[in-house]
Amino acid sequence: MQTERKDGRGRATARPVDAYSKTETALPRTLEDRNAMIEEYLPLVKYIASRIAGRLPSHVEIDDLINAGVIGLIDAIEKFDPTRKIKFKTYAEFRIKGAILDELRALDWVPRSTRQKATRLERAFTELEQQLGRVASDPEVVEHMGISFDEYNQMVVEARGISLISLDELHGDSDENTERNLLELLADPSYVDPAEAINLDQVYRIVAESIDMLPEKERLVISLYYYDELTMKEIGEILEITESRVSQIHTKAILRLRGRLLKTVEL
Repeated sequence: MQTERKDGRGRATARPVDAYSKTETALPRTLEDRNAMIEEYLPLVKYIASRIAGRLPSHVEIDDLINAGVIGLIDAIEKFDPTRKIKFKTYAEFRIKGAILDELRALDWVPRSTRQKATRLERAFTELEQQLGRVASDPEVVEHMGISFDEYNQMVVEARGISLISLDELHGDSDENTERNLLELLADPSYVDPAEAINLDQVYRIVAESIDMLPEKERLVISLYYYDELTMKEIGEILEITESRVSQIHTKAILRLRGRLLKTVEL
């Protein structure tokens, strides 16, 4: 069963509903089995790719993201261990998302100047909120950065794609031949070294606390987008604001979160 949705650019996309609720008990034994599994989960790849594409500039082709997602799906099929306490769909989602983010990093589609602006915003949010002991308002951030409101809003717009965030990136350097720590913890908590599990638990706690500290509208957008899985357009209709305004609110929320998380990792 699927429900048709519209992604951030008005394109139709299918949201997986019940098709992936089962837990697989065995890996595909033959090439035919694997191909059948790829076909079964292809709507999930397209759904994830469309949600990510909705936060990217129009020149980034969604087909490239889908192709990368399929590679992630194949990787998930080959590496999934049915003895672990996790559904294949959950494991596949992280593999698909990871492969798409890896593809975006490889494409290096974000100009260095845009990265610098995003970093500057992250730093401003973090520094100012540490000084104030609370969330900083837009006027306070503008004054702290010594720029105009127009410049500030333009920086937020340009930082839209940078707001893609992966908790895996917050663990520093690791052996490229090993699984990502976050994935392993989700796949099987007993698989990860206890010290690493504690660190990840701290990250989860910090994320939860940081979300709770967001301004009300930013917290609501994060909840509707990530927990209720609504599109930017749908959120705009609920809040009675434009889709571009929702995108700006989302970007500021993620920049706040990134700044706090990265600051924590540095400590």
